[in-house]
Amino acid sequence: MSEISDESGDHRVRVHLDELLAERGMTLSDLAHRVGITPVNLSILKNDRARAIRFSTLTRICQVLGCRPGDLLTVDPPADAGVRG
Repeated sequence: MSEISDESGDHRVRVHLDELLAERGMTLSDLAHRVGITPVNLSILKNDRARAIRFSTLTRICQVLGCRPGDLLTVDPPADAGVRG
């Protein structure tokens, strides 16, 4: 039985906060204030440095931006996705 883990700390999840903010004419500070988190923590998320996000925070971000989680987050394919052995 295999276990899903990410011991290296690397992940392939990408956050598209810049694009969503630009489309809505909103700043990171505006969003942080409306969501109720610090601009620093939101910046960590925006810059793909977050290791986790609470569902409650994700829900608030999506409510404020009028989007779905799939609009905010995507997963890059594995680096070896096109390599066959």
